[in-house]
Amino acid sequence: MPEKERLRDPERTAGLLSEILKQGRLILRLLADGRVPVWPKLIIPATIAYILSPIDLLSDPILGLGQVDDIAVFLIGLKLFVELCPSHIVREHLEDLSSVIEGSYQVVKDEREEQETPPAQISAADQEPSGVELPAGNTEQE
Repeated sequence: MPEKERLRDPERTAGLLSEILKQGRLILRLLADGRVPVWPKLIIPATIAYILSPIDLLSDPILGLGQVDDIAVFLIGLKLFVELCPSHIVREHLEDLSSVIEGSYQVVKDEREEQETPPAQISAADQEPSGVELPAGNTEQE
């Protein structure tokens, strides 16, 4: 898939953002869970202390590279925290976060069909009301 198409794919972007939010909520839930031992929870403050400290693996004045190590340490710290938490607790929280809310939906209008049909092909019969009654108080004007 070309780079430009991949960046314009809203479903892929929404999926990535959804996964980031899900992982963030998982980390917050694990931090608040009393069943998780204290020592894995210490990874998060240690990671933040490293990022805020003046001592770095790569010097911050080097534009770009100085921030890359901070981001890498932050992401590794978060991943390490989740990995060191008891797996049954992580699974329990992931199941809660992934639960589906039951409901129904209805597709009102498909924009692709509307764009594919040129206006010249729409007949007068398609534009007239088809005998569908509107609820009281509504008019047919749009």
